[in-house]
Amino acid sequence: MNHVFPRHTKSQPPVVAGGKGCYLFDTSGKQYLDGSGGAAVSCLGHGDTEVTAAIKAQLDKIAFAHTGFFTSEPAEALADLLIENAPEGIDRVYFVSGGSEATEAAIKLARQYFVEIGEPQRGKLIARKQSYHGNTIGALSAGGNEWRRSQFGPLLLDVSHIDPCYEYRLRRDGETAEAYGLRAAQALEDEILRLGPETVMAFMAEPVVGATAGALTPAPGYFRRIREICDRYGVLLILDEVMCGMGRTGSLFACEQEGVIPDIVCVAKGLGAGYQPIGAMLCSGRIYDAVRDGSGFFQHGHTYLGHPVATAAGHAVVSAILERNLLVRVNERGAALRRALDDRFGQHPNVGDIRGRGLFLGLELVEDRETKAPFASSRGLAARIKAEAFKAGLICYPMSGTIDGKTGDHVLLAPPFIIEPPQIDELVGKLDQALELALNAV
Repeated sequence: MNHVFPRHTKSQPPVVAGGKGCYLFDTSGKQYLDGSGGAAVSCLGHGDTEVTAAIKAQLDKIAFAHTGFFTSEPAEALADLLIENAPEGIDRVYFVSGGSEATEAAIKLARQYFVEIGEPQRGKLIARKQSYHGNTIGALSAGGNEWRRSQFGPLLLDVSHIDPCYEYRLRRDGETAEAYGLRAAQALEDEILRLGPETVMAFMAEPVVGATAGALTPAPGYFRRIREICDRYGVLLILDEVMCGMGRTGSLFACEQEGVIPDIVCVAKGLGAGYQPIGAMLCSGRIYDAVRDGSGFFQHGHTYLGHPVATAAGHAVVSAILERNLLVRVNERGAALRRALDDRFGQHPNVGDIRGRGLFLGLELVEDRETKAPFASSRGLAARIKAEAFKAGLICYPMSGTIDGKTGDHVLLAPPFIIEPPQIDELVGKLDQALELALNAV
């Protein structure tokens, strides 16, 4: 009998047997092109020998030592490497085991910072609708996707949510992209004033929204205005780059492309590339100094934070991204994938928007291109696309609830940085096939 508690109890997934490059193989021998890197995780593809060698070498030294007693060489080296390449002012790294832990730690650090500096009245967090920040209670509270939140409502923290920067649906006729970006950002100032500036501790957002909105990019100037508003009212800016960071959008940190520096930034998926579970919360020297010069102790922690094997893997992954010039490759291959998507789906009657950056791209699906009307949620379009793609040997990331957590469908693509032109053609061809079969079924 199978005693694993699966994600979906009414279906049994195949058993994975191996992986090489951009492909995974199940025990029947079937091959799957990993067009979404799982969930934007496998940025180096599968079977990278340099990363696995680093893991094995660390296991030969020491697998685990609790950070209540020790630090480790790989943790120190990875922290140095991240800070060397982080936005200016980011000075400290707090290692955890995944994205939810990173965003949870960010929320708690923001609160402790204000306690340390003598502003304990600041405890309110503002985030955005249709965001996703993880599945622990604090992270889920910050997330703005109603489908994920609804059944856990009584458990969640009181977090304010403003509209996302969603140009495809919320930009007005005749409004420039820049004007829309400023108007979207104004929602943050309005909410700060409504709550009382002296009570707000932080604003949390994804630079490019991933799972819940399909590679939704901000309008020009949006985040620069957000940074100005945060500075005006003494509010911390937390950027969640768990999915869009570590090179996925074409720069190591996604916020680099917005010209803004956060106070806290969270990374995870691409940090370990799937070779080990790891995430990290990075903060400014100012925040770290407040804790160091105050209580001296961040009142938070997990057993496996700073895990030597995980940080050894992370160091090998980030080194590979930088030393193999993969950021250039992400931009080149991302442009090629975008062209292929535009050529195949740019005039498709049921593809309303193609968006994203680098190798982080999304297609929003509509029943009517002119009105942007979505398919009825009862038709289950995203689930059908996922199933048809998987049958065809393509792993992609379709989701429903794109617009408001209930309606709308999109497909997210986040292939490995090592994808080659023939694999781009394979990805687009199989996605086209899956989309047509799914549309015919609904």
